[in-house]
Amino acid sequence: MTETFSALMQGFSVALQPLNLLWGLVGVTLGTAVGVLPGVGPALTVAMLLPLTVKLEPTGALIMFAGIYYGAMYGGSTTTILLNTPGESSSIATALEGNRMARKGRAGPALATAAIGSFVAGSIATVLLTLLAPLVVEVALKFGPAEYFALMVFAFVTVAAVLGSSTVRGLTTLFVGLLLGLTGIDEATGQMRFTFGVPELLDGIDVVVLAVGLFAVGETLYVAAYQSRQQDRMERISGSIWMSRDDWKRSWPAWLRATGIGFPFGTIPAGGAEIPTFLSYALEKKLSKHPEEFGHGAIEGVAGPEAANNASSTGVLVPLLTLGIPTSATAAILLAAFQNYGLQPGPLLFQTQGPLVWGLIASLYVGNVLLLVLNLPLIGLWVKVLAIPKPGLYAGILVFATLGAYSLHQSVVDLITLLVFGLMGFTMRRFGFPVAPAVIGLILGPLAEAQFRRALSISQGDLSVFVTQPISASLLALTALLIVGPYLWRKLRGGKVTAA
Repeated sequence: MTETFSALMQGFSVALQPLNLLWGLVGVTLGTAVGVLPGVGPALTVAMLLPLTVKLEPTGALIMFAGIYYGAMYGGSTTTILLNTPGESSSIATALEGNRMARKGRAGPALATAAIGSFVAGSIATVLLTLLAPLVVEVALKFGPAEYFALMVFAFVTVAAVLGSSTVRGLTTLFVGLLLGLTGIDEATGQMRFTFGVPELLDGIDVVVLAVGLFAVGETLYVAAYQSRQQDRMERISGSIWMSRDDWKRSWPAWLRATGIGFPFGTIPAGGAEIPTFLSYALEKKLSKHPEEFGHGAIEGVAGPEAANNASSTGVLVPLLTLGIPTSATAAILLAAFQNYGLQPGPLLFQTQGPLVWGLIASLYVGNVLLLVLNLPLIGLWVKVLAIPKPGLYAGILVFATLGAYSLHQSVVDLITLLVFGLMGFTMRRFGFPVAPAVIGLILGPLAEAQFRRALSISQGDLSVFVTQPISASLLALTALLIVGPYLWRKLRGGKVTAA
């Protein structure tokens, strides 16, 4: 505990440096502005900025990206409450009561409880991250190559299973990413793989180009094609934006309960913040002394889901920083940001890059305060952001994405692959295939291959090493259960229904 506290204090000395503080402010401001825009989420924004920040110092850039991440989580509530248009799937639960409150002239208190709830949940979740991360690192340091390979296989399957509408589609996208990860020179043998005689592919496919193509270009094309023609009706903010005493009384228990729900779900591959936000909404509806208000603008229905959303987004950083395992789409892009600077999140990162990691964690405390200071007084400004014409917005994103991808290596091949991945991302979104597993496959695939070969080298080619080690055997058994379990459950339920 003493070591953790001293490491955190060292992190604050990094996070409070004027330049890093500036990047944190830029991150939360940009994140909030982006979260406000319909159809533009944190994953798209971080992906678009990845190539533009390649020359920045790693600590400042990662602090900015973290600020964009949780700033966008809050910004989405403004669009949800005023337009009834959730920018992220994790904001759907907020829309159930938030827009109703806005229609009744209570948009101000709805936005206020979202902002303060995000601050409370984010702060508590960051404390839990600070306490939990060193414990996970201690366990992870005991992992050998076999355990790491089993962990990555488990991560592949769980993330592919929960980030899409079906396990099959998620696994299909994952295998596309794994195949792309094989491109380039094999480090073990020196042989060229899937380069098709293109010299620019000898170093492999750049994860930044893939991320920008799938998320920024593909997502923008999809939104422009299918959501730009929707007519949005924006509710005006009338009356006071401040919460009444009764609003405070009804909100603070919801904030605390939602934090307890959201943070654990963020730390496991459970599909992001959708499940905890709806669980929080259901719990508040059950415990409320005013159940008749649900469906007509109950403030607990805004306070709970928004706090759960923010707590979950902080919880995602636990497996990302300690194990290098992303459990959400935005976490996959953040992992790409680390690799963009030659850094691999995991237990060794805490040993080799301690000031950077703890500076990033300390910046979360600072960022939560900055978010609260920014959002409450500037609600009127964020509302005006909604007036940006959609054609100009989408065109700007495509221009920035293209320039950013070209600036990496000034290569025409990068532009061609960006266009190919953009069209692939558009097609995947159109037919319901999740895009995040492809990025995860490209990033973690080569690492999993290296650990697999290392384990076989140590065991002299004996494959049983993966099932004789307790940790790796347990992880592989859980992976198999995750694939086969739902099928067996459906067959069992089908048999019971037939018998009945």
